[in-house]
Amino acid sequence: MAAPPEVTVVIPTRFRPDLVTRAARGALAQTVENIEVVVVVDGPDEETHAAVKSIADPRLRLIGRPEKGGAPNARNVGVREARAPWVAFLDDDDEWLPEKLRVQLDLAAAADVALPVVATRLINRTPRADSVMPRRLPLPGEPLSEYLTVRRGLFYGDGFIQTSTIMAPAVLARRVPFTVGLRRQQELDWTLRALRQEEAGLVYAEQPLVVWHQDEDRERISLETPWESQLDWLRGSRELFTPRAYAAFTMSVLASMAAPTRRPAVFRDLWREARGHGRPGALDYLTYLQIWALPPVVRQRVRDLVLGRVRG
Repeated sequence: MAAPPEVTVVIPTRFRPDLVTRAARGALAQTVENIEVVVVVDGPDEETHAAVKSIADPRLRLIGRPEKGGAPNARNVGVREARAPWVAFLDDDDEWLPEKLRVQLDLAAAADVALPVVATRLINRTPRADSVMPRRLPLPGEPLSEYLTVRRGLFYGDGFIQTSTIMAPAVLARRVPFTVGLRRQQELDWTLRALRQEEAGLVYAEQPLVVWHQDEDRERISLETPWESQLDWLRGSRELFTPRAYAAFTMSVLASMAAPTRRPAVFRDLWREARGHGRPGALDYLTYLQIWALPPVVRQRVRDLVLGRVRG
């Protein structure tokens, strides 16, 4: 009888056969060979089914969903199907470096908590430049919500976590499923909820082991999310944030979503939200003002220059 896999890799996908086969092949090329890769096709999609079936590897499993339910639901389906004690998530448009799972398993074995959530740094790759995120790792005793939201400079990426970097105990992933219907901040929502569980803790690999492909010219469903729905989620999740983190999220992430409206009433509403339910710092105010004052293209160019990003 074959030994059970050490890690189940869950890849949700739909209508992106070329991308998902690249992701799956990268997962199967890990130096940890005793794994299973579960590709969940989120709704009818014959082309993607055919592309995945063309990968001749018995460690690969394909699960088709009869109707579209969204990436969080597809991840939850994959977790329920997992046969390994560990689950690692991989978005279909991202890639792993070969040592990614080996490094994470070693860190998990050395962790001082029973339910370690193991994340890694990543290479943030855009058509314009590459950069490594997060730029720093959590400090001892630092509230996780503040690490993931509060900026030390004008640009995001100081503290950061992304779905394709996460490996977690399967028992924890089943106990805390992804929030179905949430279109943005899925990994932030899941991480903050998962790490409130008893005996859970966050462990970071210092080296970047994931390539996060941000094709800024490719349409992304998550980027089309109305800012109002993100505000509804934030208000409903207030217990997950410290007042400092609540203000920082409002004046950075929500501001970036709402600023294209150019509506003074929206500017005032988010300002009041941050002050009324959070505790903004001076940098939060400065971040908020530059987001509303500068067009996104200008902010991108300034960010690349200030952060010394390497041109692709």
